[in-house]
Amino acid sequence: MLKKIALLSLLALAFLALPALAQESDRPLINGIDANFPPFAYVDPTSGEPAGFDVEALNWIAAKMGFQVKHQPMEWDSIVTSLKDKKIDIIASGLSVSAERRQQIDFTQSYWVIKQVVVVKKDSALTLDDVLKTSLKIGVQRGTSDAAAMEVSNGQEGRSYELTQYDSFELAVADVINGRISAAVMNDAPAAQAAASQDVKILGEAGIPDEEFGFGVNKENAALLDQLNEGLTLLMADPYWQTLKDKWKPGEVH
Repeated sequence: MLKKIALLSLLALAFLALPALAQESDRPLINGIDANFPPFAYVDPTSGEPAGFDVEALNWIAAKMGFQVKHQPMEWDSIVTSLKDKKIDIIASGLSVSAERRQQIDFTQSYWVIKQVVVVKKDSALTLDDVLKTSLKIGVQRGTSDAAAMEVSNGQEGRSYELTQYDSFELAVADVINGRISAAVMNDAPAAQAAASQDVKILGEAGIPDEEFGFGVNKENAALLDQLNEGLTLLMADPYWQTLKDKWKPGEVH
């Protein structure tokens, strides 16, 4: 009798645990995004909701592949660490593929080619040589691959400048406009948006290598990586891919 009671108790506990297990398996996957990186990912100032090319692309993939997703704005310089620590599941937010990051996380296939450009005030008479070779102050976004590349190239081939790190490229653009720094280096897509709406212009390319964007995934989550790769392949073959490009106009794409 005692054994029977014990068995029934175990079965009851297992039954009670089922909803919790189901809820965990059905929970939305968390996509960590930069709150200030239009057109790829940002928080819309009007609605207060996440928006952008990568946000809508991942929403499409999630619907196609049968999972839910929630977009969580985060500090960009800690986002890879958050993925490694499993605080988030995905980074779909204009994440550059680099050898250093590949040591920490896995990447999907690349879906975007980007260039790094120099932004100056619209009425500036500076040349690229002035910006890159005369020890002027240049702003970059903290924790980005372009910031790392600018650090590495400083002092090479006559390049000489003082880097100032910002929490977002928008803050760097603001300081270009108010004269605190002479220029900012950033991806071509957000630079084009800034030039279209603010008192800045794109001076030219920054002379550092082009990069590719991919979605980031924890190295222990091979199944999710496969899902995202399949979803990206389907998306880029679907007419909706062109719809996204036409809507967000983010620059050069595959």
